[in-house]
Amino acid sequence: MKFTLSWLKDHLETEASLQEITDALSMIGLEVEGVDNPAEALSAFTVARVKEARQHPNADRLRVCIVDTGSDEVQVVCGAPNARSGMLGVFAPVGSHIPGTGITLKAGTIRGEASNGMLVSEREMGLSDEHEGIIELEQEAPLGTPFAKAAGLDDPVIEIAITPNRGDCLGLRGIARDLAAAGIGTLKPLDAAPLPGGFDSPIRWQRALPDDQQHLCPFVSGRYFRGVKNGPSPKWMQDRLRAIGLRPISALVDITNYVTYDLSRPLHVFDADKVKGDVTMRLAEPGSEILALDGNTYRLDETMVVIQDDAGPEGIGGIMGGEVSGCTEATTNVFLEAALFDPIRVAETGRALGIHSDARYRFEREVDPNFVLPGVEVATRLILELCGGEASHVVTAGEVPAWDRSVGLRTARIASLCGVEVAADRQAEILERLGFAVDTSGESSGERLEAAVPSWRPDIEGEACLVEEVLRIHGYDAIPEVDLPRETYLPKAALSTGQRRVAAARTALAWREMWEGVTFSFVSGKEAALFGGGEAALHLDNPISADLDVMRPTPLANLASAAARNADRGYADLALFEVGPQYHDDSPDGQATVAAGIRAGERRQRSWAAPGRPVDAFDAKGDAEAVLTACEAPVANLQVTRDAPGWYHPGRSGVLRLGPNVLAQFGELHPRVLRALDLKGPAVAFEVFLDRIPLPRAGRQKPSLLKLSAFQPVARDFAFVIDEDVPAEKVLRAARGADKALVSDVVLFDVYQGKGVEPGKKSLAIAVTLQPRDATLTDQQIEAVAQRIVQQVASATGGTLRG
Repeated sequence: MKFTLSWLKDHLETEASLQEITDALSMIGLEVEGVDNPAEALSAFTVARVKEARQHPNADRLRVCIVDTGSDEVQVVCGAPNARSGMLGVFAPVGSHIPGTGITLKAGTIRGEASNGMLVSEREMGLSDEHEGIIELEQEAPLGTPFAKAAGLDDPVIEIAITPNRGDCLGLRGIARDLAAAGIGTLKPLDAAPLPGGFDSPIRWQRALPDDQQHLCPFVSGRYFRGVKNGPSPKWMQDRLRAIGLRPISALVDITNYVTYDLSRPLHVFDADKVKGDVTMRLAEPGSEILALDGNTYRLDETMVVIQDDAGPEGIGGIMGGEVSGCTEATTNVFLEAALFDPIRVAETGRALGIHSDARYRFEREVDPNFVLPGVEVATRLILELCGGEASHVVTAGEVPAWDRSVGLRTARIASLCGVEVAADRQAEILERLGFAVDTSGESSGERLEAAVPSWRPDIEGEACLVEEVLRIHGYDAIPEVDLPRETYLPKAALSTGQRRVAAARTALAWREMWEGVTFSFVSGKEAALFGGGEAALHLDNPISADLDVMRPTPLANLASAAARNADRGYADLALFEVGPQYHDDSPDGQATVAAGIRAGERRQRSWAAPGRPVDAFDAKGDAEAVLTACEAPVANLQVTRDAPGWYHPGRSGVLRLGPNVLAQFGELHPRVLRALDLKGPAVAFEVFLDRIPLPRAGRQKPSLLKLSAFQPVARDFAFVIDEDVPAEKVLRAARGADKALVSDVVLFDVYQGKGVEPGKKSLAIAVTLQPRDATLTDQQIEAVAQRIVQQVASATGGTLRG
């Protein structure tokens, strides 16, 4: 929420400084995110008069100007076509920084004439794109006056963060009310008294909602204006709208935007001559369309509330008006709308259509139900003042929903919950300043307050809410500092096994030169379907975005999309990982922790020394095994099978199992997945299921990562001929198991099929390393181990030594 200091003071009578106001805002829970004071950046620029402007003797398009700054006369060489004697402009002295160009002025000579400063344009000042000439000011501005003050730019812009429960502070009135309650000035009265109408409105409101959905638009009000003149809004209004990032359009439209930010009361104006018949609040007809004010056409469905005339939809309820009935400079008759809409339905409609508007932002957070008619009266005054014309009687439909309620507060609860002693009369005073009607005449007077909740505070639901209101206005800094007992902050236990595994997995993958990503736990339904989240996917009833409506079946879905986005931006070679949850269903066991990663493009970049190498399935397998090793999984005992899920390439993927338990899966991504994501391959991925890794046996010592021996290792090569459908993993496992004490490593280094190997067979060559621990191996010991390796491989695979 942005606003200017002068705008705030329209509602708040205060002598407090800017610093005092911003400090108070943060202390009462309206956190200040930034303060932008344009006057600081423009402090060097002053109002000056061009005393004389003569033609440059050596340049046709330049003039030599003698500039009176109010305290001195300086010579400036200027190329602006409107530079002339007697005009008031804006002078930038030597040494000043020009924000529009980024340069710092220096004294110099231009075509033989000295130039000591600059007469600046709006673009050079960073105010607009106007660069046809230098700024011309009104004659009344005194020489030497800071330009920011003369131009009304000395108005700081404050930006605050609004929590979802404080919809009332999405208007300056609510912010001023809170500041007044905190003692920063006095809240000014608001003139919203009814104005009499001069005729009956030719347009009337209708409501045609089903009986069980009357709450979608319980009340709507409006007013007809005839004979208005819709020109530009006044400068003060345009300045305020620009300061908060809004583009002035016309007086009628600017008034609705102004009231939206001023009072958190969204409004809309229709060009009455373009409205066909009466206007009706109703549910949209399925498949109907509307061209909205943002220039986009939206297809509507039967769940969306629309404002419709005899010709069709003219607005999307609580979100945006239609282009067809929008006001232009030719508008002379206007119909004003102020309505209440259901917050949940507005949010659902906005997400479904992908529309973000100021009206939607406020209706989602609930607007004041009792301020519909006062909002019409405030807008009426502005329209009549700025656009002229004549107003009709107010027309309405429906009823304002009941909002009256009261909440009790035991005055002792402030001390018991917050540790702060606040007198009962002080508590009542704070609540009354915030707009609550407080009754202290009940039983045990002084021990309990009964507070009638104002209509603009739908977030006040119980006693704890009142405790918070009292404390934030009284001051959080009043909470006393208390030394906690030692046992309350000492750690109760070490990290859990799951937490240690997450940290180990992240470290292992970072060491493998992968970048960590932190993504949403949501994906689109399309992305979920690519990674196994079909009909059984966990859909969200209230997603934060229309394309984030499914809980992800695996973090790999987010990473694959991220890889595609990076590739679109020229970063095709990348390695990403994430350690986070995957979701199967909404049961207590429907969530698991997964370490997932993706590599795309080339693993080794091209260089003069060696060719590039694209990533392959074994890179992903290495990543998965690194995670398993870091998490103390028995990697040497794992089996590799070919039954990876459908998002992996069926011939270039695998599963790492410990018996029937799947610990990880890896491989190339299926071409179908790559096409759906528009990701050019190759791309490989892995998923390690950290929750499935078995716990170490009790009492088992953690194996040392570094095992040194003083004795010489022995290497032996073997080539076995086996059936071509037998996986190499069986050979490697058999060789490792021949002598677990001596065999330290087994590596496959060659696969051969062809001449010398009969059809249906293949030759696998392995290198076996024997590492003695106690003494140097004798030839007889080496031969005995070799024989056992041959026997183990023959028993496990049916393979024979290749002749």
